[in-house]
Amino acid sequence: MKTALLLQTLQNQLTTLREQAAPLMQHATLKPRFDRQLFRTRSTVMKDYLDEAQHHLDELRHAVDNAQAEQVAWLAAHLAEQIAALHREIAAWPLRLWDGASAGTTKWQRKRLEHQEFERRLCEMKNERESRLNQAETLEEQQMLMREITALEGRLERCRKALDDIERVIARLTR
Repeated sequence: MKTALLLQTLQNQLTTLREQAAPLMQHATLKPRFDRQLFRTRSTVMKDYLDEAQHHLDELRHAVDNAQAEQVAWLAAHLAEQIAALHREIAAWPLRLWDGASAGTTKWQRKRLEHQEFERRLCEMKNERESRLNQAETLEEQQMLMREITALEGRLERCRKALDDIERVIARLTR
């Protein structure tokens, strides 16, 4: 009875992992995610690791049914390690944005958003300097603010050029 409950608990954990991993199930990475001793698969797709863990659970059920004590002990320990590793990987996924197999549109869309934010902040800085210039009283202060405005205009121009380049890349990827 205890064994059946433990097997059901393992199955529930794998089901929960599948649900948590759903958004990244087919996402490929640059390198295999886990050590060769933990998972046999050399895949870079999360679904294949979950499938292997499910296969080990099925083997564990079969070993329990056939009363193979040594195999049950090894498979149970190995499966527990696999489930723990999968939990860690899913939890760490947001930190691994850089680990994409392809540049993909999401990366470029994220870059576009970053550059749009840069552009907004540069415009705010330029407007703030221009309003300070209108209120400046000394020639030295006016000259300093003019240099800052000129530098900000150059940065703004480069930012807009980068945005145009990013837009072209996104257009090429979505064709």
